[in-house]
Amino acid sequence: MSKIGIFFAEGFEEIEALTVVDICRRCEIEVEMVSAYGEKQVLGSHGILVGMDKGFGEADFSSYDMIVLPGGGKGTQGLEACAPLMEKVDEFYHAGKYIAAICAAPSIFGHRGYLKGRRACSYPTFEGHLEGATVTAGPVEVDGKVITSRGMGTSIDFALAIAEVFCGKEAARSMAEKVVYAGPFKA
Repeated sequence: MSKIGIFFAEGFEEIEALTVVDICRRCEIEVEMVSAYGEKQVLGSHGILVGMDKGFGEADFSSYDMIVLPGGGKGTQGLEACAPLMEKVDEFYHAGKYIAAICAAPSIFGHRGYLKGRRACSYPTFEGHLEGATVTAGPVEVDGKVITSRGMGTSIDFALAIAEVFCGKEAARSMAEKVVYAGPFKA
């Protein structure tokens, strides 16, 4: 079974994070919600307190097939300021493992040089941080093992793209139908 670590810092965008957790768990992908700073609960950007599965020190990165970074301006800043997390993201990228980010969080990939020569998208006001990328207005971009998405409104597309990586096109298409998703996702 595939396993994803999704990382939370205070101010994360709730829908972006929890849509990935929900869709992936429905697809029987194991997902661990991990606090970047070790808290048992992390407060989202709209005042929703979410319980974590693990604190950063408890995360077994060797068991993850993907690292996911949700957006939210403050949450993204918190993730990027977490040096141990950034070291792990670097390790995943350089090892050719999957990394994914949505909304403001793709800016982290731009700052770290991961987007050079890739198609990528982010929340519109963060597009200038996608250094070296061919910036698109698509809901989600999968370029190699780097997945980016634009924001809350593209959260289901983002989650389905992640599900497609681990479960295949048919399973992602089936999940889109099961959740009555009528958006632009095309598996």
